Amino acid sequence: MKKTFKALKFSAIFLFSTAAFVACDKDFTVIESNVLGENNSNFNTNVEEIPITAYNKKLESVQVNGLASYLLGVYNDPAYGQTTASIITQVSPSNTSGELGDNPTIDSVVVSIPYYSRTNDFDDDGNALYTIQDSLYGDYNGTTKPFKLSIYQNNYFLRNFDPAGELTDSQKYYSYSDGSSDNFVYNGTSPINFDANIGETILEPTSVTPSANPIILVTDRDTDDEVITRSVPAFRVKLDTTFWHNTIIKKNNSTELSNSNNFSNYFRGLFFKAEAEAADGSMVLLNMGTTAANITIYYQQDSATDGETVASTYVLTFSGNTLNSFTNDITEVTLADGDDVDGDETLYLKGAGNAMVVVDLFEDEDAKANFIDDYRVSDGAGGYKTDDDGNFLLSRLINDAQLIVFENDLMQGANFPQDENGNDFSHYNRIYAYDIENSFITSDYSNDVIESSTDPFNSKLISLGQRVIDENDNYKYKIRLTEHLNNILVRNSTNTKIGLVLSSNVNYTTNAAIADSESDDVTNVPAASIITPEGTILYGSNVNVDDKTRMKLKVFYTAPNN
Repeated sequence: MKKTFKALKFSAIFLFSTAAFVACDKDFTVIESNVLGENNSNFNTNVEEIPITAYNKKLESVQVNGLASYLLGVYNDPAYGQTTASIITQVSPSNTSGELGDNPTIDSVVVSIPYYSRTNDFDDDGNALYTIQDSLYGDYNGTTKPFKLSIYQNNYFLRNFDPAGELTDSQKYYSYSDGSSDNFVYNGTSPINFDANIGETILEPTSVTPSANPIILVTDRDTDDEVITRSVPAFRVKLDTTFWHNTIIKKNNSTELSNSNNFSNYFRGLFFKAEAEAADGSMVLLNMGTTAANITIYYQQDSATDGETVASTYVLTFSGNTLNSFTNDITEVTLADGDDVDGDETLYLKGAGNAMVVVDLFEDEDAKANFIDDYRVSDGAGGYKTDDDGNFLLSRLINDAQLIVFENDLMQGANFPQDENGNDFSHYNRIYAYDIENSFITSDYSNDVIESSTDPFNSKLISLGQRVIDENDNYKYKIRLTEHLNNILVRNSTNTKIGLVLSSNVNYTTNAAIADSESDDVTNVPAASIITPEGTILYGSNVNVDDKTRMKLKVFYTAPNN
């Protein structure tokens, strides 16, 4: 008697039952014949390779506002070249009464924006020591290189709503490059050059070297009331007080400070402009969404007691519109759309909205039809049998499906340095896979029970494998697509295209739009690929690539003996 299976139900159970031991191994476990009992002679297991097509997709203009975090600095990629990231941001007052008291006088003005940090040790006094590994790019050979930073008043008004869209459509800003070194973005209809909209200088060009040292503040130093406070590592610098006196203090009790809308019309924001200081540099990911990211004006106002003053603060947060601008000097490789018929030999993944890869899980429609014929139960009349719920019955059960991706040899060698822990350039890279048709995570990602909210490098290890080295000394990644294929077989899903991007945080699943992409297959890209400047180079699916390193889709399945 011929046996059939409902693959979706079984594979979901199997996934959770194997999660415990897969979690202990950062490579995927190959499923052998013990899936259904190794002594059960009615079944056998096998593996096949499904012909796929993988090709390059150049990203011309991706959304750079509405992100979870923002890059700042200069990053030199050995494989691609230099990327510079600047930030344009609105600021919002926490005090919207417009009242600063009587005779306010500024003491100091400080901007502070935390890095992403984790505690990795404690000193002899029990104070936390930190790492900013999750926030810092370019820290190799144990030395963090500086970059040059200037802060200017921005005179360009950042709209909250898109006048060309529906009433509630938010304004999207996109990356844009005309080949110049200026900081351009695109608003969907025209380019904006923020270098041409610079107002007053708030911070003269300053050398910035990101540090994992905690911020230590001392009040009432050398007195009985001395207090020492320690906070997480951050970009922190004092700003020009004259500018803030003229901009804020002089507007005491005015309508400009009385609410957020009036304030944003009056003060259009800041331009954090990064530039290279030398041949090398570094870049940081800033946590601008926290309340600890702010500009604090420390000032004195008259007290109710004659002749005395009261210390006060006026705080501006980065809760308004914020965006990244990128200038790219990609000189080492040429990024272009690839061959969607035969696939490309070399594939490029580059962060900061530059390049991704499209993988069609079948090389053509005939290959997809053959796959379906092999795995579904025929009804004998040119169709396939279904159960009472309308799901197709399967003659083969997919136990595991793995997209195996090999890193190109171009990513190895003397030009790719190591960090102070001996980890090479690509060590912390993760490849993030998503369903292109729905611009959404894959079913395998949804079912992945290995999660870490504090350590994204070690999160989602079942669906998105870490970079490992195989028996032939080739570096590779494995992407699990078991449930994705089962959805095609059982529920007749048409989602055959998978997008691959480079990510430093696979927990971040929000999408970013691609400008003017309505007629394209790819209309969105994971925002996680925008907030990393790094890149990698992979071997493709083209037949000219050596079989040992060619990208491939392996399917491990169980079928009944006939």
